[in-house]
Amino acid sequence: MSAIWLTIALVAVASAVLKAAGPLLLGDHQLGPRATRVITLLAPALLTALVVVGAVTTGQQLVLDARLAGVAAAGIALLLRAPMLVVLAAAILTTAVLRQLAS
Repeated sequence: MSAIWLTIALVAVASAVLKAAGPLLLGDHQLGPRATRVITLLAPALLTALVVVGAVTTGQQLVLDARLAGVAAAGIALLLRAPMLVVLAAAILTTAVLRQLAS
């Protein structure tokens, strides 16, 4: 088993353990509305941060390319309160079109 597959397996197991830990630790208790809202917003915020970092950096350099334009298009769609499918389509199509024009 290569190091990559071992890492993927370990991350999958860790994810399953963390998902199971919540109900085991809380039992029948319900989280408050503030905690629920924070947890609900945490995944999209983390994903956005990872995409933006991946889109605008290469090593230690700032790179402005088609991926950043896709992130910007998704941000504009979000500001316009578009459905998530439209947001994703805006990001993907913008990135694809700009990459095609650049080649």
